[in-house]
Amino acid sequence: MIVRARASALILPLALLFAGPSPAAEGDALNKDLTSVIMLLGLPCEQVVSAKRQADNDHIASCKNGLRYRVYLNAQGRVVAQKQ
Repeated sequence: MIVRARASALILPLALLFAGPSPAAEGDALNKDLTSVIMLLGLPCEQVVSAKRQADNDHIASCKNGLRYRVYLNAQGRVVAQKQ
């Protein structure tokens, strides 16, 4: 049950993560979405302050607390946040 709830909770942030409006607003929205995804995965991140796009569905997120994560979709279509 908890796994399904988490998976469902990730759908909206992921939809927002990989689609966005203007470049300026996109940066702020992307940072908020990455923060949500990282926190939903149970990893420590106060707030994503910057993100660098590596490829489609693949970003490096830098958190306010100094941690960095690679957030991407794996081959099975699941979101992964890997500490860098």
